[in-house]
Amino acid sequence: MSAIVATSEEDPALAVIRFTAELSWADAGPEVAETQVSELCMEAEEFMFRSRWLDLVSLILTSADLITSRVSEKDLECIFTVTCNLVTRANTPDEALEMAKLISSKVVQQPTDRPALRLKILFNLYNLLENSYSRFFVYKKALDLAASGKVAESIIPSFKNIDSFLQEWNIGKIDQRELFRSISNILKDNKSMAKDSFAFLTRYLATFSGAGEDAYTMNEAKEEAVQAIIEFVKSPDIFQCDLFDMPAVAQLEKDGKYALVYQLLKIFVTQRLDAYLDFHAANSTLLKSYGLVHEDCITKMRLMSLLDLSSHESGEIPYSLIRDTLRITDDEVEYWVVKAITSKQLDCKMDQLNQVVIVSRHTERLFGLSQWENLRLKLGAWRRNIANGISTIQANKVSEGLQGMQGLAIR
Repeated sequence: MSAIVATSEEDPALAVIRFTAELSWADAGPEVAETQVSELCMEAEEFMFRSRWLDLVSLILTSADLITSRVSEKDLECIFTVTCNLVTRANTPDEALEMAKLISSKVVQQPTDRPALRLKILFNLYNLLENSYSRFFVYKKALDLAASGKVAESIIPSFKNIDSFLQEWNIGKIDQRELFRSISNILKDNKSMAKDSFAFLTRYLATFSGAGEDAYTMNEAKEEAVQAIIEFVKSPDIFQCDLFDMPAVAQLEKDGKYALVYQLLKIFVTQRLDAYLDFHAANSTLLKSYGLVHEDCITKMRLMSLLDLSSHESGEIPYSLIRDTLRITDDEVEYWVVKAITSKQLDCKMDQLNQVVIVSRHTERLFGLSQWENLRLKLGAWRRNIANGISTIQANKVSEGLQGMQGLAIR
């Protein structure tokens, strides 16, 4: 089988054109093939001479498109490696972006054909680009390929660097919105990463500020807002969210189709088990339609109700109040307290003699603007206390020094 071989004097791009042209026209007979190959090579040389790199990339990709399914993985990688390297010759950042768009669009065209290799090609292209937006564009294409080609495991490790990428790319709100949604969808298919998927879905919803957003734009977030609420309710280990104050979610409150879903969120973040049981009695069919299991919801609401008690009972919760609020027996009280401790939602001690739970720390179910304000006040008080403590220590040191000097003077 033929392979790409560049002579010491031939540009690699010209070698790729020659290789792809010869393979494309191989069945047409030697005379026709020789003419066509010669014409393509002359056209490529003209583009190179005039530094028309975008046109050269287009020529290579058009020729390569005809033989992609017929070449080995090694040759395909070689073709795209040479093509990707042409972005380093671009005359302007805009030209490099257009070249990157051409290459990446061609790479993702057949996502199920050697997807791991195609993803590798996109990563190579990403690293060759200098313009920040061009890099973002290629990364977004890589996300699409990873999802369609089912090679998400190759791109998931990069998600931990998204915040540093965002600083580098400096992209706008709409691009961030699409990025967060794509990442969330990729992670959603991986059951072990449900919390990470929910976190990126929340970040997607947070890009809708409400202020200045037209009705159409806000409307496009409704499905994802509902999805976020259902994921939060379903999750056995997510007990805190800030969905409630988000405009993208709050719009559901008066929505004819989704108002009950919003009401369900309100119950889970601000109310107790009895409110959920009343809701279920009236809307059991709705809950089933979203795949929610009643017993699992009760389990979560018992823990959420216990958190609510922790925030309202001045640090001490009588066993009897826990029993009545969670609708359990006396013998089950300590089981549910331990369950809250093991899920890291409570730090507390159980005073069995006095039948009270003494809470030292609890998770806030809802973490919105008021919670941030409380945190700000607590941090301010903590800073003042630290400053006062430092001042007291310094004053004591000065006092001790003066006393020592007086003692020496007396002697």
